[in-house]
Amino acid sequence: MTHRFDPTSLREYDIRGIVGKTLGPADAHAIGRGFATHVRRAGGTRVAVGWDGRVSSESLRDELVRGLTESGVDVVRTGLGPTPMLYFAEATLEVDGGIQITGSHNPADYNGFKMVLQHKPFFADQIQSIGRMAAEGEWDEGAGTVTDADVEDLYVDRLLQDFAGPAFRIGWDNGNGAGGRILEKLVKRLPGEHHVLYAEIDGRFPHHHPDPTEEKNLADLKALVAEKGLDFGIAFDGDADRIGAIDGEGRVVWGDQILSILAEPVLEEMPGGTIIADVKASQALFDRIAELGGTPCMWKTGHSLIKVKMAETDSPLAGEMSGHIFFKHRWYGFDDALYAAVRLIEAIGRLGGSLTALKDRMPALVNTPEMRFQVDESRKFEVVEEVLDRLEAAGANVNRTDGARVDTPDGWWLLRASNTQDVLVARAEAKDQAGLDRLLAQIDEQLALSGLERGEQVAH
Repeated sequence: MTHRFDPTSLREYDIRGIVGKTLGPADAHAIGRGFATHVRRAGGTRVAVGWDGRVSSESLRDELVRGLTESGVDVVRTGLGPTPMLYFAEATLEVDGGIQITGSHNPADYNGFKMVLQHKPFFADQIQSIGRMAAEGEWDEGAGTVTDADVEDLYVDRLLQDFAGPAFRIGWDNGNGAGGRILEKLVKRLPGEHHVLYAEIDGRFPHHHPDPTEEKNLADLKALVAEKGLDFGIAFDGDADRIGAIDGEGRVVWGDQILSILAEPVLEEMPGGTIIADVKASQALFDRIAELGGTPCMWKTGHSLIKVKMAETDSPLAGEMSGHIFFKHRWYGFDDALYAAVRLIEAIGRLGGSLTALKDRMPALVNTPEMRFQVDESRKFEVVEEVLDRLEAAGANVNRTDGARVDTPDGWWLLRASNTQDVLVARAEAKDQAGLDRLLAQIDEQLALSGLERGEQVAH
């Protein structure tokens, strides 16, 4: 018995596709067989499985579980919930790995699989090996068992275990994502006054797309904060591993700005600690970490790559522009938006009690959102190499960590190839609009020299 995956579904950090087109139950079964084989060859016997609220998740779950057990692994089903709850289960139960079925922040017709093996991310070549095993039918055989573990209340207890924050008036937007039940339990136990939008888990996402990194998706939260005069607002993506925030005036507090707030109390307790952020983060963040006595580390985009770098540098805290926040300090090192929210409440309390005032004090910089544009898969990495070669030949100040990040007197700009889509990603930040225009002109000039233009924006 063999199986072939749609080649677009086996991504760098996870397996993801459009249900019924590039992903389906047969894929889930083959993933179960392949992952179980990895687990057994690593000496393991048990895997935790969780799933989000998408319409397709339960049918994928049933086939995944069938595949896992047919290759001789016992399955512990942890239930419907956010991805970080599955990570928590994998970190605390007696299991050797975990799989969350989730489409994350993607539209309702997507779904996917995020995997952990022996407390480490399962990604890159490991994911490709699932495809190779399936093509050859190279799977272990066996007969595993299936049990259920209710970890919801354990997870909520753990989220609040060390909490020492004040009472705020907070608006929350769950966006009908998988974090809804946990969020409702959490706010009942947090001090203060809490107003929750769209707590009901609904995989069709009837109110808005569940991605808080796009400002248009925060419109309802802004309206709630304004209408009730709340202190601030917090939003989650479809599987609650990305956080978004707005201050009391409705201004977005971006992922790197959230990280700069969270870093301050961590560095008070861990002077000199390494704080990691991806190459898309503002220079203001790296400068702020250094100012606070920390060691800033600019690293590659991608939750799996960040987790590996955290382990390597013994980092207590890391984050991405996309709102993934990773705490090793008092936590397990995985990205968890619900836990990041709890720590954000604490941090705001420790730093004067006003997110609006913290936002006011941040440097006023002008930047672009993440610009993503289509380029042929076979060309995307080549283009970045061509740009790097030209810039270095011209004596530009270039950082090669993940694509080309170029520092100029105006600010900086970035061009990198996405690891998960056939797109190039660009971003720029300057002290003023004129400077930003000059940076964008540099990006456009480099693209033109490689026969491209920025063109139409594409979604995540």
